[in-house]
Amino acid sequence: MKILAVLISFIAGSGMLLDSGSGTTPAAKTATASHSTKAAPVGAVTIIIDKSDYELSVYDEKGWYATYPVVFGNNSLGDKKMEGDKQTPEGTFHITNKKMHEKWHRFMGIDYPTKESWDRFRKRKEKGEIPANASIGGSIGIHGTWPHEDFVIDKFKNWTMGCISMKNPDVAELFSYVPSGTEVTIRR
Repeated sequence: MKILAVLISFIAGSGMLLDSGSGTTPAAKTATASHSTKAAPVGAVTIIIDKSDYELSVYDEKGWYATYPVVFGNNSLGDKKMEGDKQTPEGTFHITNKKMHEKWHRFMGIDYPTKESWDRFRKRKEKGEIPANASIGGSIGIHGTWPHEDFVIDKFKNWTMGCISMKNPDVAELFSYVPSGTEVTIRR
């Protein structure tokens, strides 16, 4: 029995133990970067947010720069159809503003709704997928969590009204080097 305990400790300590998880949430993730010195990104920066992987990845002129864990609004991870549906919109956007936020640490607004967002919204109304009096919504952005609640990111708990939420240290880091105008692609 003692040998088994030592063997299990060795395997767990060496990272060889595999997570058999239930498959309901992604594997635990932490922010990672392609460099060890935390040098600033080189040249233009782009962001790709992958909803199915719960990841926000940053690319610069050299390629992949960093990846951060994120959460969204609704657990279905569908495209935003209308105001109040708690869905995160999909498409290509740009950061329009950056500000400190009293509740969510930092906030980087994106230009939702875009022309493509409006086109999809109108088609959904025409097909009767959403009510005729529905509004498209707005005020979507990338932001932190409530103070002392970064654990919601670790647990992949979707809680926003359609925004992308990051751990507060991660959103502070991103905020420090991402300028307004940065392209943001959100996909499933």
